[in-house]
Amino acid sequence: MFVRDSASILSAFALFLLTTVGAQAQRLPVEVHPEHYGLTVTPDLKSATFGGEETIDVVLDVPSKRITLNAAELRFGEVKAYVLPVAAYSYGKLGSQPKPLNPIEADRHPQIATVTLDGEKEQATFSFAEELPAGRVTLAIRYSGVLNDKLRGFYLSKTEARNYAVTQFEPTDARRAFPGFDEPALKATYDIAVVVDRGDTAISNSNMISDKAGPVAGKHTIRFATTPKMSTYLVAFLVGDFKCTEGKSDGVPIRVCSTPDKVELTRFALESARYVLHYYDTYFGIKYPMPKLDMVALPDFEAGAMENFGCITYRETDLLVNAKTGDIPAKKRVAAVVAHEMAHQWFGDMVTMQWWDNLWLNEGFATWMETKPVAVWHPEWNFDQDDAQGLNETLNLDAQRTTRTIRATANTPDEINEMFDEIAYGKAGAVIGMVENYLGKEVFRQGVHNYLQAHLYANATAEDFWSAQTANAHLPVDKIMSSFVTQPGVPLLTFSERQAGGVPVMQSRFFCQMGRRIRRWTDECRNGRCRCVSRRLTGRSAGC
Repeated sequence: MFVRDSASILSAFALFLLTTVGAQAQRLPVEVHPEHYGLTVTPDLKSATFGGEETIDVVLDVPSKRITLNAAELRFGEVKAYVLPVAAYSYGKLGSQPKPLNPIEADRHPQIATVTLDGEKEQATFSFAEELPAGRVTLAIRYSGVLNDKLRGFYLSKTEARNYAVTQFEPTDARRAFPGFDEPALKATYDIAVVVDRGDTAISNSNMISDKAGPVAGKHTIRFATTPKMSTYLVAFLVGDFKCTEGKSDGVPIRVCSTPDKVELTRFALESARYVLHYYDTYFGIKYPMPKLDMVALPDFEAGAMENFGCITYRETDLLVNAKTGDIPAKKRVAAVVAHEMAHQWFGDMVTMQWWDNLWLNEGFATWMETKPVAVWHPEWNFDQDDAQGLNETLNLDAQRTTRTIRATANTPDEINEMFDEIAYGKAGAVIGMVENYLGKEVFRQGVHNYLQAHLYANATAEDFWSAQTANAHLPVDKIMSSFVTQPGVPLLTFSERQAGGVPVMQSRFFCQMGRRIRRWTDECRNGRCRCVSRRLTGRSAGC
């Protein structure tokens, strides 16, 4: 996700400092794992409501009478659990192959759940009279909700002409659009369908596979192909009269969409995306992982942009610019935000953090990466100067006594939201750039490829990332990264006069004000000679 401005970042940073250390955890039980969602959503843009029909295929590690998942501001209808205790088949004509039945087809006596809501934890518990066996269970859920005005979950986005129904789920708001296991490690595949008014269309993560009239007069149902495994916060579905500019890159269809009156302003973003996709295909050594890429400008959107897998959403000012008359700063911003979100398609969407304490790795990587392709595309735009300015701003923040560590504990939605600050973006990006500078560009790139290849469509931790770099480079990246991630600030090295045995060096934390607290960062020393690994971050390389 691209945070729109420094005010938002600093506001989140200030909130972080006020967070109570012992906040109550709101994690889900670990014994239930989702495998697949079937989701049909019917928004009513006039009444600002929506209905949902959902199936969730889950696997229970142990027998249980209860299943707990996330839900917020939703009203439940009937909830059923279907079980397939033994393999069951349907038989067609003589000689035909039997067809395996799913639990809904095979279980003629599903259990009906009693639903208990916990508003504080944003959870719903389904309780059943009889114990559900370990193994596969399918939940069938009817529910409804409100298209809210909070710019999160499933909400109304408005222009003077009409309303749109759009989504923003990161970090913990998918639960406002559908009941689910709303944690990043609980990945699953999705079959999504949206029922919309005649004349409207829908856009979602995967490509459209059907568009049929019904289920009632004046409506039509748009169905999308099954997604790869992905986290709930990356799901998206958008409804309205969007118009798009289309193109291709490396065989991947790309659309840039907006409200009809602004579609002429989508051409520069399309040009940017075409270049960036090819650049990333080459850099990562892994082809873009979705069948298409949509980028959609939304009239009301809180963040700068959001990296929904295959369906990136943007604030209009971060995607729309006149390709012929737009000024250079506006084009630079659009190109950089496009590159930031597209980097997430690999680093964040295809391979996702295990939990939000590693948000910094997702956002830091995308922040570091966002200017790379654009700087090659338009070297005359001098992105190195922008990077230097951004680094100074980050150092100013990190040199305050009230800064935080890059990795921090976050368990509740409030704590998680507070993680989206300049430390997670700017400092984390600078540290990643520091490691690239230490290893060399090609060695670092190969380490990134190895990390992604090892965790395709799965989850990983920061330790997985720097272990991949350590194994590839045969250098102590793990020790260096750990020292920068687990303590605040950056090191200041003070050199004394040369002595017979070398040059004495004192290490302390850099502050904007006088007075320092001694900490230790890992630099690399060999045979009595020290290499300042931290030189890119601190801007100090003299004497190294």
